[in-house]
Amino acid sequence: QVQLVESGGGLVQAGGSLRLSCAASGIIFRIFDMGWYRQAPGKQRELVATITSSSIFNYADAVKGRFSISRDNAKNTVYLQMNSLKSEDTAVYYCNAARYGSEYRGKGTLVTVSS
Repeated sequence: QVQLVESGGGLVQAGGSLRLSCAASGIIFRIFDMGWYRQAPGKQRELVATITSSSIFNYADAVKGRFSISRDNAKNTVYLQMNSLKSEDTAVYYCNAARYGSEYRGKGTLVTVSS
């Protein structure tokens, strides 16, 4: 059974930082492309950042220069370091694992940025 479990969300003031973690089980983590998505209230889910199995990064324009995605294959974990947070970063953040048509998503962790 595949499980992606996010943690690290919470309430932070604008300009602050948070580090999200996503622990994966039930998959061969190192061969999966991993990503973070978010969904703000009343908005569609959007891509935040991805990291391929070869550690190639991709970021949404809205977070470039502020967020950093990384992975630790030994721990089956992907991270999202979020700096200089803004109120518009408030959302539920979801971890995603994908490979050749198979895709899995976690239940999400809430990030609230107060201005």
